[in-house]
Amino acid sequence: MADDLVFMMGEFEALVPGDRRYAENHLWLQEDGDGLKVGLTSYAVRLLQDVYFLDWTVDPHTNVVARQEIGEIESSKAVSSLFAPVDGQVMEFNEVPLEDPSAINTAGYGDGWLYRFRTEATLLDPQEYLAVLDSGWEDTQRMIKGQLN
Repeated sequence: MADDLVFMMGEFEALVPGDRRYAENHLWLQEDGDGLKVGLTSYAVRLLQDVYFLDWTVDPHTNVVARQEIGEIESSKAVSSLFAPVDGQVMEFNEVPLEDPSAINTAGYGDGWLYRFRTEATLLDPQEYLAVLDSGWEDTQRMIKGQLN
Protein backbone atom coordinates (compact mmCIF):
# COMPACT_ATOMS: atom_id res chain seq x y z
CA MET A 1 0.00 0.00 0.00
CA ALA A 2 1.16 3.50 -0.77
CA ASP A 3 0.73 4.69 2.81
CA ASP A 4 2.69 1.83 4.40
CA LEU A 5 5.70 2.84 6.47
CA VAL A 6 8.90 0.95 7.26
CA PHE A 7 10.98 1.06 10.43
CA MET A 8 14.55 -0.14 10.01
CA MET A 9 15.70 -2.52 12.75
CA GLY A 10 19.34 -2.43 11.78
CA GLU A 11 19.36 -4.24 8.43
CA PHE A 12 15.83 -5.63 8.86
CA GLU A 13 12.61 -3.91 7.83
CA ALA A 14 9.59 -3.78 10.11
CA LEU A 15 6.51 -2.98 8.05
CA VAL A 16 3.94 -0.57 9.51
CA PRO A 17 0.84 -0.86 7.29
CA GLY A 18 -1.05 2.39 6.88
CA ASP A 19 -4.50 0.77 7.00
CA ARG A 20 -4.61 0.10 10.75
CA ARG A 21 -4.04 1.59 14.19
CA TYR A 22 -1.41 0.64 16.76
CA ALA A 23 -0.82 0.27 20.48
CA GLU A 24 2.45 1.04 22.25
CA ASN A 25 2.81 -2.65 23.20
CA HIS A 26 3.42 -3.48 19.52
CA LEU A 27 -0.03 -4.66 18.55
CA TRP A 28 -1.89 -3.59 15.42
CA LEU A 29 -5.67 -3.16 15.39
CA GLN A 30 -7.77 -3.11 12.23
CA GLU A 31 -11.52 -2.54 11.84
CA ASP A 32 -13.20 -5.50 10.17
CA GLY A 33 -16.92 -4.96 10.73
CA ASP A 34 -17.13 -7.22 13.79
CA GLY A 35 -14.82 -5.14 15.94
CA LEU A 36 -11.07 -4.82 15.62
CA LYS A 37 -8.74 -7.62 14.60
CA VAL A 38 -5.60 -7.53 16.75
CA GLY A 39 -2.18 -8.91 15.86
CA LEU A 40 1.50 -8.57 16.60
CA THR A 41 3.38 -5.99 14.55
CA SER A 42 6.29 -7.13 12.40
CA TYR A 43 8.54 -5.29 14.88
CA ALA A 44 7.31 -7.53 17.72
CA VAL A 45 7.54 -10.68 15.61
CA ARG A 46 11.10 -9.81 14.58
CA LEU A 47 12.11 -9.41 18.25
CA LEU A 48 10.36 -12.63 19.30
CA GLN A 49 11.55 -14.71 16.32
CA ASP A 50 9.93 -18.05 15.46
CA VAL A 51 6.73 -18.10 17.50
CA TYR A 52 5.71 -21.68 18.27
CA PHE A 53 3.20 -21.54 21.15
CA LEU A 54 0.22 -19.35 21.99
CA ASP A 55 -2.18 -19.59 24.94
CA TRP A 56 -4.92 -17.35 26.32
CA THR A 57 -5.63 -16.80 30.02
CA VAL A 58 -8.97 -15.01 29.50
CA ASP A 59 -12.18 -16.21 27.88
CA PRO A 60 -14.00 -14.64 24.93
CA HIS A 61 -16.25 -11.69 25.86
CA THR A 62 -13.96 -10.73 28.76
CA ASN A 63 -13.67 -7.05 29.66
CA VAL A 64 -10.03 -6.08 30.14
CA VAL A 65 -8.02 -3.03 31.11
CA ALA A 66 -4.91 -1.69 29.43
CA ARG A 67 -1.80 -3.73 30.23
CA GLN A 68 -3.83 -6.57 31.77
CA GLU A 69 -2.21 -9.94 31.07
CA ILE A 70 -4.44 -11.90 28.71
CA GLY A 71 -2.18 -14.64 27.38
CA GLU A 72 1.25 -16.01 26.74
CA ILE A 73 3.38 -16.49 23.66
CA GLU A 74 6.48 -18.61 23.34
CA SER A 75 9.18 -18.26 20.72
CA SER A 76 12.73 -19.33 20.11
CA LYS A 77 13.83 -16.19 22.01
CA ALA A 78 11.54 -16.06 25.04
CA VAL A 79 8.29 -16.80 26.80
CA SER A 80 6.38 -13.52 26.93
CA SER A 81 3.11 -12.39 28.42
CA LEU A 82 0.54 -10.82 26.11
CA PHE A 83 -1.22 -7.75 27.44
CA ALA A 84 -4.40 -5.93 26.46
CA PRO A 85 -3.49 -2.93 24.29
CA VAL A 86 -6.09 -0.62 25.87
CA ASP A 87 -9.31 -0.92 27.90
CA GLY A 88 -11.90 -2.94 26.02
CA GLN A 89 -13.39 -6.37 25.49
CA VAL A 90 -11.76 -9.46 23.99
CA MET A 91 -14.49 -10.81 21.72
CA GLU A 92 -13.07 -14.01 20.23
CA PHE A 93 -9.77 -15.71 19.46
CA ASN A 94 -8.49 -16.58 16.02
CA GLU A 95 -8.24 -20.36 15.71
CA VAL A 96 -5.57 -20.22 12.97
CA PRO A 97 -2.61 -19.27 15.22
CA LEU A 98 -3.96 -21.39 18.07
CA GLU A 99 -3.75 -24.44 15.84
CA ASP A 100 -0.53 -23.36 14.10
CA PRO A 101 1.30 -20.44 15.77
CA SER A 102 3.72 -20.23 12.83
CA ALA A 103 0.96 -18.21 11.10
CA ILE A 104 2.07 -15.32 13.34
CA ASN A 105 5.54 -15.52 11.75
CA THR A 106 4.40 -15.93 8.16
CA ALA A 107 1.09 -14.03 7.98
CA GLY A 108 1.12 -11.66 10.95
CA TYR A 109 -0.80 -8.95 9.09
CA GLY A 110 -3.15 -11.53 7.54
CA ASP A 111 -4.39 -14.89 8.85
CA GLY A 112 -2.00 -14.72 11.82
CA TRP A 113 -4.08 -12.13 13.70
CA LEU A 114 -4.65 -13.02 17.36
CA TYR A 115 -8.11 -11.94 18.52
CA ARG A 116 -11.07 -9.67 17.90
CA PHE A 117 -11.46 -6.71 20.25
CA ARG A 118 -13.83 -3.84 21.00
CA THR A 119 -12.73 -0.54 22.48
CA GLU A 120 -13.57 3.13 22.61
CA ALA A 121 -9.94 4.06 23.29
CA THR A 122 -7.85 6.24 21.02
CA LEU A 123 -5.10 4.31 19.26
CA LEU A 124 -1.92 5.42 17.52
CA ASP A 125 -1.85 6.14 13.81
CA PRO A 126 1.06 4.68 11.79
CA GLN A 127 3.20 7.84 12.09
CA GLU A 128 2.69 7.96 15.87
CA TYR A 129 3.60 4.27 16.17
CA LEU A 130 6.74 4.85 14.09
CA ALA A 131 7.70 7.60 16.57
CA VAL A 132 7.25 5.09 19.46
CA LEU A 133 9.55 2.64 17.68
CA ASP A 134 12.13 5.32 16.98
CA SER A 135 12.15 6.59 20.58
CA GLY A 136 12.67 3.10 22.03
CA TRP A 137 15.03 1.60 19.45
CA GLU A 138 18.25 2.50 21.28
CA ASP A 139 17.06 0.78 24.49
CA THR A 140 15.85 -2.21 22.48
CA GLN A 141 19.25 -2.59 20.85
CA ARG A 142 20.94 -2.55 24.26
CA MET A 143 18.50 -5.23 25.49
CA ILE A 144 19.18 -7.41 22.43
CA LYS A 145 22.95 -7.08 22.86
CA GLY A 146 22.57 -7.97 26.54
CA GLN A 147 20.74 -11.17 25.58
CA LEU A 148 23.50 -12.12 23.18
CA ASN A 149 26.34 -11.58 25.69
